[in-house]
Amino acid sequence: MIPINVLLIEDNEGDILLTKEALSEGGINKDIQVVKDGWEAMLYLEKKDKYSTAITPDLILLDINLPKLNGHEVLKRIKSSSTIKHIPVIMLSTSSSNTDVNQCYKNQASCYITKPVDANDFSEVVSSIEKFYLTTAKLPVNN
Repeated sequence: MIPINVLLIEDNEGDILLTKEALSEGGINKDIQVVKDGWEAMLYLEKKDKYSTAITPDLILLDINLPKLNGHEVLKRIKSSSTIKHIPVIMLSTSSSNTDVNQCYKNQASCYITKPVDANDFSEVVSSIEKFYLTTAKLPVNN
């Protein structure tokens, strides 16, 4: 079975570890790549520099509070690109601000989830993302 490619765009080491751990517990074959700032994310997605052979992700988990380019800027760039705008982008952020939520949906985020503070709750949220997006929903096919 071909793995589902997930790109996690997150700068917090603890959240990276929790997300990867939660995703590894599911029974789905996944390849999880991590980039830690918005600029690196765009290089990865546009297959530039050291990412020239990067695999286009099937799903993107994107934090808002990132160095270099924030999540809002990355989301706008993704959704304005004819080659990657089809990829579902789940905003996964500590912010519960209505402004952030509204801006993400305005910029075509697939979903907005506020990260729980509790590690067990965080794992449950990531597991629910996996269950819905990688089991129930049909993802677009990358060519």
